[in-house]
Amino acid sequence: MNRLLLPLIVIALAGAGLWLWLSPGDDPAVSPANSPGAAVRGSTRAVAVTVAEVQTRDIREATRFTGSLTAASRVEITPRVSGRLDRIYVDIGDTVRRGDRLASLDTELFEQELQQARAELAVARASLSEAQASLEAARRALTRTRELREQRVASQSELDAAQTEVQAQEARVELARSQIDQREAAVRGAQIRLSYTELFAVWHGEDSERLVAERFADEGAILQANMPVLALVEPNPLRAVVFVTERDYARLRPGQEVVLTTEAYPGETFAGIVSRLAPEFRETSRQARVEINVPNPDLRLRPGMFVEASIRVRHIENATIVPVDALVERGGAPGVFRIMDDDEGPRVRFVPVGTGVRDGNWVEIRSPELDGRVVTLGQHLLSDGSPVQLVDPEQVDTVGAR
Repeated sequence: MNRLLLPLIVIALAGAGLWLWLSPGDDPAVSPANSPGAAVRGSTRAVAVTVAEVQTRDIREATRFTGSLTAASRVEITPRVSGRLDRIYVDIGDTVRRGDRLASLDTELFEQELQQARAELAVARASLSEAQASLEAARRALTRTRELREQRVASQSELDAAQTEVQAQEARVELARSQIDQREAAVRGAQIRLSYTELFAVWHGEDSERLVAERFADEGAILQANMPVLALVEPNPLRAVVFVTERDYARLRPGQEVVLTTEAYPGETFAGIVSRLAPEFRETSRQARVEINVPNPDLRLRPGMFVEASIRVRHIENATIVPVDALVERGGAPGVFRIMDDDEGPRVRFVPVGTGVRDGNWVEIRSPELDGRVVTLGQHLLSDGSPVQLVDPEQVDTVGAR
């Protein structure tokens, strides 16, 4: 008997405890009002919720795209002659100004070519002097032969020979002069090729400074003509490039405002302006290129960064809006829980809604007409007509922090 009595007593005590826990009462120690998120009104629990006012104000519709930042201008520094890279005076990340010397090639071969061209020019000038002297001698001989011919001492053939000699010497002078022009051109060409061994920062545009973005060769490398050595980029402004579909393309135009974000600076936004829309779509992706001008005066943004671009496409005046957190889905349709005051305290009524533009943490309510207050936290515990207890959002944050 004692062995059977002890289990029966334990079962009876457990049943009594369960009955007391489930039954409403005035003892705050066992009352469901002390359960998280609920208060007791009579025999019905009131759910603790936070609310927000329905507002009416202007909002802007925005479409969002992803893309990358590129330099608005990029120039590659290349030699115009082949040779060995002797020195590089800058490196990646350095700031250069227009006209700065960036690199130089070995000049020994080009200096030798210049010396040879100058020597050949000197020879050509000496040949001209010789030809001019010979021409003067031929003219004097022609003059004497003419005098002798008038005296019938010289024959006609001798006179003809003297005239031919003058013409030949004149031709030699012209040839020598042409050779001088040729050698002078060779000297200028050698000087130009020698100057090409120095690579300078040269670009078109109003910007006076650029950054070294890439370095393609090291000192001692053998370079061919037009082989890139360095790449310079214009850091301000930058260009954000995104690709849009046909549906979004028709809503974009140059001059629209853009808000950009990047993982490099969480929580910060950067302004931009739509600058260009490509006139054609790519056949493979059915998307068009859109370029966004992004001012970068503090040079915090860098080409190649991944960005998200929010382009404002429409402005809506006097829109009815609620916080996005107020939206819930019941029966496959979106809606909100609106606060309704009655004699026993606040209750909620579920109102199906038609939504429109989303602007940040707010969403437009297009139908029906809505005012008052809506629940923003605690909706998962509610049904139509549920009583609620309004809680200050700051208290909710404090409890969550604990």
